Amino acid sequence: MTTARDRFTGRTALVTGAGSGIGRTVALALATEGARVVAAGRRPEPLAETVRLIEEQGGKALAMSADVSLAADAEALVRAAVEHFGSLDVAVNNAGVFRGGPPLADLPEHDWHTQLATNVTGVYLALRAQIRQMRTQPAGGAIVTVSSTFGLHAASPGAAAYSATKAAVTALSRGAALDHIRDGVRINVVSPGATETSMSLRPGETETDRAERARATLPLGRIATTQEVAAAVLYLASDDAASVVGTDLVVDSGGSL
Repeated sequence: MTTARDRFTGRTALVTGAGSGIGRTVALALATEGARVVAAGRRPEPLAETVRLIEEQGGKALAMSADVSLAADAEALVRAAVEHFGSLDVAVNNAGVFRGGPPLADLPEHDWHTQLATNVTGVYLALRAQIRQMRTQPAGGAIVTVSSTFGLHAASPGAAAYSATKAAVTALSRGAALDHIRDGVRINVVSPGATETSMSLRPGETETDRAERARATLPLGRIATTQEVAAAVLYLASDDAASVVGTDLVVDSGGSL
């Protein structure tokens, strides 16, 4: 049996949205456990910092600027993983955007299309490219999509469009899991609730304000850390979850109960 420190030794992992927040934490955690990491995102500077942090701890990583809403970019990420590191064994589809605040009737159409393009089309294109590679490999692969409790588990004012995209992401990933498990590709979902990232801050809210709100409203009394979400992602991506297929693992401090 592998230990907690070597579950991904000899494996290549692709993480989208790896320049900050949950994505960066997942990339670092995978590297800590032995994975070679392709860190993907739109902006090169944060990705370079993620790679620097991985290399500082002795890991191997490659930064790749990409827009996952473009098929050519999604395919280029998979190609880079195989060309640089020899395989694609794990993929974490974490890239996502939130354009919310106003009620749905006042949401600009551009914001709807932006969220749909990245959150839904981007996941579809990423899954398609990743599965096509993984099903050619003798050992297959594991994919984890980062969705949200907004969608199938919870709702919030000003987040109707975002919630719709995340519900679609969960359904898309679970459907793909059923389609491709016999191809040796195991797909699951992690749905975080409020997490220690800037996305969970309400307009004008400080981190102290957010902590006070969490103490009053969440059963656990606090929001999740990015490390806790990453732990759920790594579990589903690892052989520890070898018989877990198409699950949606909620990490939300009890908020959707």
